[in-house]
Amino acid sequence: MVRRPVAWVVAVVLFAEALGVAALNWFLGVVVDRQDMSLAGLDPDTMSLSSKIGGVLFGLYFALCGLVALLVAVRNRPPAGFGRVLLISAAVVHALLGAFAWGLVGWPAFTFMVVVLALIVLLLMTYDRPAEPADTAPPAQAPGPEGDDGAGTPVTPPPAPTTP
Repeated sequence: MVRRPVAWVVAVVLFAEALGVAALNWFLGVVVDRQDMSLAGLDPDTMSLSSKIGGVLFGLYFALCGLVALLVAVRNRPPAGFGRVLLISAAVVHALLGAFAWGLVGWPAFTFMVVVLALIVLLLMTYDRPAEPADTAPPAQAPGPEGDDGAGTPVTPPPAPTTP
C-alpha cells in the first residue's frame, strides 16, 4: 500500500489555518472593542462579538476539515460521504477567499489561498478510487432454468413474426 504524504501536509496546513483564522478574527474583535467606534451606526459591542463568533466558527470549520484530512492520512483511504463534501467545500471557500484576497489584501494572501486550494484538490485527486477498466465484462453465470443463461436473455432468438 502506497503512503501519500499530501494528506499529512493538508491536515497540518488546515489546522494551522484554523488557529490563524480564529486568532486573527479574535484580535480584530478586540481591536473593535477597544476602539469603541461605530461603523455606519452599528453597535461596537455587536461588531466585536460577531467578529469573535465568526472567527471561532471559521476556525472550527477549518479544524474539522483538517480532521478529515488527518483521518485520510491515518487510514490511507479516500474521503467518503460527508468528509469528501467537507473537503470540496473547503476547496471552494479557498478559491473564493483567494479571489477576494487578490483585490483586498494582495498577492501573498492570494498565493497562500491558491496553494491551500491546490493541496486540497491534490488530496481529493490522489486518493480518488481508481476507475475500473471499460473492457472488463461481468462474470459469466451458469445457465438458469427454462433455457435462460442467468442474465435475462434467451439462449435462442425469438421466432420471427408471421403475417396472417
